[in-house]
Amino acid sequence: MKVLIVEPMQPCRTQEIPDTLDAMQAIVGGHLQAVYPFRDKVALICNEDGKILGLPYNRPLTNDQGIPYDILCGTFFLAGLGAENFVSLTDDQIQRYKSLYDNMMVLTVEKPAPQEKKAHQKKKPRAKEL
Repeated sequence: MKVLIVEPMQPCRTQEIPDTLDAMQAIVGGHLQAVYPFRDKVALICNEDGKILGLPYNRPLTNDQGIPYDILCGTFFLAGLGAENFVSLTDDQIQRYKSLYDNMMVLTVEKPAPQEKKAHQKKKPRAKEL
């Protein structure tokens, strides 16, 4: 089955994968969660525990106006929807979603660890209560 793989901070790529649970889990790195944020017959398959596991931010999910409402974590892929299973994406779908996700990324920076207060620093005096 021909899918579009979307990795954090990387351009999208198409890949032929076997239509097996093991192959799909290997791409996302764990248990599968399928979501259906699009109007056409396309599924977005991600790691269901991606946020809990602290996987890197990948791409936002946006509404019809392009406003983000969620962020996907970890690698995910897009596949077409058949009657009862996932199927290959069409060339048109690959082009459409590659264009969408190649132009949209979540950039993050590491937050520096908080510095401990030095013991010899004087505490600020409190204002007198009335």
